[in-house]
Amino acid sequence: MGLIILLVLTGILLLLAEVFLIPGIGVAGFLGIAALVASCFFAFSISVAAGIIVTAVNILLVVGLLCFLMRDKTWKKFELNTVIGSKEPKANEFTVGQEGKAVTRLAPMGSARIGDKTVEVTSVEGMIDSGSDIIVERVEENKVFVKKA
Repeated sequence: MGLIILLVLTGILLLLAEVFLIPGIGVAGFLGIAALVASCFFAFSISVAAGIIVTAVNILLVVGLLCFLMRDKTWKKFELNTVIGSKEPKANEFTVGQEGKAVTRLAPMGSARIGDKTVEVTSVEGMIDSGSDIIVERVEENKVFVKKA
């Protein structure tokens, strides 16, 4: 009787591992089902009444597990609720002719400090060393193009 209980518990644990830990339909799910079937087989080898009871318990456990997993609140615990926002200044905040300083080397892209904001810029004249003075040449869509002052 201990083997039957061990097989039922192993089957349920393997099915849970398949759902929560191991992605896809794989070995753990098949082994879990095989353990539950084996528990029924061994229970029927003891007596018909034991086999019927173990089969009923297995069916109730699997249906209960499925009902638990289908609830909306179960999966809410696994969702990522973090909101990723951008604090990057928009390119339309800068005007042509504005002056600034390259924070990193622009080869051809890098960071520059224009006014009181640090923004990603693109050099139109090749590489510009960090610390060099720059001027905004043009602003297109969400990109700032600069040249050396």
